[in-house]
Amino acid sequence: MATNLQFIKSASTSSASTLDVTDCFSADYDVYMISSWFSSSSENGLGIRLIDSVGSVITGAEYDYAAQGLLSALAFGENKSTTATGFDYFQYNESSWGSSAISYIYNPYDSSSYTFFSSQSSGMYINGATTTSVGYKYIGVHHTAEQITGLQLRGISVASAMEVSVYGVK
Repeated sequence: MATNLQFIKSASTSSASTLDVTDCFSADYDVYMISSWFSSSSENGLGIRLIDSVGSVITGAEYDYAAQGLLSALAFGENKSTTATGFDYFQYNESSWGSSAISYIYNPYDSSSYTFFSSQSSGMYINGATTTSVGYKYIGVHHTAEQITGLQLRGISVASAMEVSVYGVK
């Protein structure tokens, strides 16, 4: 999808439960690409919550999502919700090797439109003595029409090292 990327902002932390990226969405772009990476010492998922135009993290049950877990050595699985408090588990990992994702956010700054989210990620899954790779295909919608100006990455279970870069798509 990305044909011409314009770097906007990046942020990182070596160990935290959340990482905010404020003032990264504007009227300049309708589509944004998010490149993210995280690593933790134990089983963990990464989620995204959106930040509204007054700087508040949106934590209400305003998110819907569906995900397909693609495990290389086990049966595929799915995860979905119509009452989530964020785009939970768009990335998953159980090792210090980390997980990476490329995600897209659509129409975040348009106050008359829902904000849509799609993502593809890779990580590691440990099942007993077996370590296998896991990928996720993910779609979501923030089903409240409001102006979104930023995002918050959050470790679902434990503190994580996190990196994120935001690009406008032309």
